[in-house]
Amino acid sequence: MNLIDPKRMASQAWAGLLICTAGTLPAWAQQSGDLSYWVGTWGTAPQPATSQAETTAGKFNNQTLRQIVHTSLGGQRLRVRLSNAYGTAPLVIGEAHVALQTTGSSTDPSTDRVLTFNGQAGITVPAGATAVSDPVNLSFNSGQNLAVSIYLPVFTTATTQHLRARQTTYVSTPGNFAGAAAQAGVFSSLCTEGLNPKTCTSSWYLLTNVDVQTASPLPAVVALGDSITNGAYSSGNLNRRWTDVLARRLRADGPSLGVLNQGIGGNTLVAWGQGGSMVKRFERDVVNQPGAKFTIVLGGINDIKKNFTADKLISGYQALISQARKSGLKIYGATLTPYGRGTDFQETQRKNVNAWIRNSGAFDAVIDFDAALRDPAAPRRMLPLYDSGDSLHPSDAGYEAMGQAVNLALFKP
Repeated sequence: MNLIDPKRMASQAWAGLLICTAGTLPAWAQQSGDLSYWVGTWGTAPQPATSQAETTAGKFNNQTLRQIVHTSLGGQRLRVRLSNAYGTAPLVIGEAHVALQTTGSSTDPSTDRVLTFNGQAGITVPAGATAVSDPVNLSFNSGQNLAVSIYLPVFTTATTQHLRARQTTYVSTPGNFAGAAAQAGVFSSLCTEGLNPKTCTSSWYLLTNVDVQTASPLPAVVALGDSITNGAYSSGNLNRRWTDVLARRLRADGPSLGVLNQGIGGNTLVAWGQGGSMVKRFERDVVNQPGAKFTIVLGGINDIKKNFTADKLISGYQALISQARKSGLKIYGATLTPYGRGTDFQETQRKNVNAWIRNSGAFDAVIDFDAALRDPAAPRRMLPLYDSGDSLHPSDAGYEAMGQAVNLALFKP
């Protein structure tokens, strides 16, 4: 089986498939046995279900999940990663397929491909492990949507999720419909969010990565962050996160890059938060991403909301910088965006953190999201156009402004 034990990931990326030999490749390049290369075209950070409602929503029995992912980099050949990282029991995958999405839960039947694992159509993934599919030939363009379908033949509690994906997940009536292009009455929208705007969106379940094979090494940009990176309050199913804006700009006039969003809602830099702190998950969610060469860190506002001081956050940034440098990654620090409802103490900490990010020279470069969003007349809040309405999360226009604020020259050779 192509399985990954998370305890071994630090020394062996994509165990069983990919082992990087020191001195033979750039640190960010992943090489397979046939001397080709892999880079992430889509990714999301796994996290555990944290409430009874989230656990209940992730219960399936003899059903097929169809999940939509928005690629950043096109290609001719791909592989998919499924995760049971937070499972407490073996995960039984009866069958899995990938195809190009047409609309909703429908796919183009001519593009349907069976995903195999060491040549087998199904796989049992032990608790705490991850499985990587065999490569499949499928031509797709940058920015196209893929549908990954997973048939779960036995009762499954999918505790490994990515919450608030801002993308609709589809669940079938009983049966294996992994290869079905479209069939009336089979797939329905799985709605678990009530965010504004109230578009039907859900979590991603058991699915964490899609990689594309390339003839030469191509780098990936990995965005590490909290709900603002995850795209909270952006329009569902429209890919309006700031990382989506960045990916579109890179496709238009920048170098060929993968862009991977590793934001988690409620995540923190150093404090306890959803999905583990950024310092603790940096190796798994940034360093071990195929093709990772650049990382953008936007985190700390949730720590400040817990009244952590700027000094504690600065220590966290320094820990991330140290990890990045050891791994040969370029690390760019993003300033914390305005939080209009913060106390005077919290605003002071945010300003002190931003001053350090801008002036310390600790990061390889600075991306000033604060300057991109703030209201010049009242700089502790966002411009009204950029505010989703809660004084913390940007609107679609705000995310657009963030994506436009990133200097593409940071990613050129």
